[in-house]
Amino acid sequence: MESLKEKTAKGLFWGGMNNGIQQLLGFVFGIIMGRLLSPSDYGLIAMITIFSLIATALQNSGFSTALVNQREPKASDYNAVFWFNILMGGAIYLILFFSAPLIADYYDEPRLVGLCRYAFVGLLFSCSGVAQAAYLFKNLRAKQLAKASIIATLLSSGVAVIMAWQGYSYWSLATQTNLFILISTLLRWHYSDWRPTLHPDFAFIRQAFPFSVKILISDILTHVNNNVMNILLGRYYSAHDTGNYNQAYQWNNKATSLIQGMVKQVDQAVLVSVSNDQERQLAVLRKLMRLAAFISFPLLLGFGIVAKEFIVLAIGEKWLVSAQYLQWLCICGAVLPLSTLLADLVISKGKSGTFMGCTFTLGILEILAMVLLYPFGIGLMVKTYVAINLVWLFVWFFLTQRLTGYSLTLFLKDIIPFAFIATAVMQFTRHFTQYMADNLLFLDDYATLWLLLISRILLAGLLYFLVMKAARAKILDETIGFFKNKLKH
Repeated sequence: MESLKEKTAKGLFWGGMNNGIQQLLGFVFGIIMGRLLSPSDYGLIAMITIFSLIATALQNSGFSTALVNQREPKASDYNAVFWFNILMGGAIYLILFFSAPLIADYYDEPRLVGLCRYAFVGLLFSCSGVAQAAYLFKNLRAKQLAKASIIATLLSSGVAVIMAWQGYSYWSLATQTNLFILISTLLRWHYSDWRPTLHPDFAFIRQAFPFSVKILISDILTHVNNNVMNILLGRYYSAHDTGNYNQAYQWNNKATSLIQGMVKQVDQAVLVSVSNDQERQLAVLRKLMRLAAFISFPLLLGFGIVAKEFIVLAIGEKWLVSAQYLQWLCICGAVLPLSTLLADLVISKGKSGTFMGCTFTLGILEILAMVLLYPFGIGLMVKTYVAINLVWLFVWFFLTQRLTGYSLTLFLKDIIPFAFIATAVMQFTRHFTQYMADNLLFLDDYATLWLLLISRILLAGLLYFLVMKAARAKILDETIGFFKNKLKH
């Protein structure tokens, strides 16, 4: 029988594989779609994304998190969540269908009526897969979840590219999302051993409601927090401006999800499983924090120093404005996986009310800041958004400290070395490669961009590895040893 450590390692491996391959596919297809579509196409989708996210949160209502937070959920519990999702999904889609004209009026964009009604169909596909996903997640079946997501990403993205090439513009982006949800839901059914029955007992829904409703509110607030820029830009700026920001947000999200998705495949399930042993739970949390910091800081800060070169070479100069936003977003992207880990620890302690209160406060602060600053330009809004999220890492820490005894000294010891080394390496790399490019006068602008992109990636990666090796970072040796063992087997 596998130990918790072995299950966690496997979960992290398959979580990393899942997100690594998904984000690689996302990068490839994102480049193709970015070249085929315009900022306005992305802007229209960005305007309605918040409604899809809130609808999904309402459909789920926090009950999948409640299932995962149960030490030993019963089949009847999964069955109750399944039928609740079916009923909620159908009802919410009908509400959104008839609300489409109101959404279009808010943005003063008539094209959104048909787009909303089509894009929200994904809600009907997803409602039957929530319980299956929770079952696989609870049982640390990360390999099966990874396969479902990878296959769904590949097929849905392929269809979207063909549609975009044929001139279907923003409809191709909506189709991509709907197909991904449909295919991943079908595959989760295929990989899951659990099946619903026609005799639901909603006792679990009543029992878990006080916990799950706080998760629901927190999820909605998180979606609003993450999309507050899109909501305001769509209202007060053009679809073109919204698309430029959203492109930067999406690329930053792809890089952040690489780490965040890997860790989230296992963190809550593992933290719940050791919740009765506070010392062991803290040790697990610190290990996950060091792993996340070890990967997140160099990846996101490194992405930031090649943002301009990447955007121009990958999707064209029409997106150059996005590169400026991306450079700033990568800074808060570097700490987002750490904030998520701390937040999941709070949930694992059953403190959904604390989680909700913290998320609510963050949301109010962000919304107020963005509403006050939108007349002064998108650049200032983005910088303020980044600053607030950097500060909020420490808010999540102080909440965790009260629950676990995680001292500030240990917290800083776990993350500061990786943050400092990554920052120093990226700054040296940026200045050195820029000096090198400035003195190669025979290169044209296009060749210079390629030189900067390739040299910065290679030099930064090599320097970070060498410094970590010289510092004898234990997490580096453990990571290398884990992959060596995987290759042997």
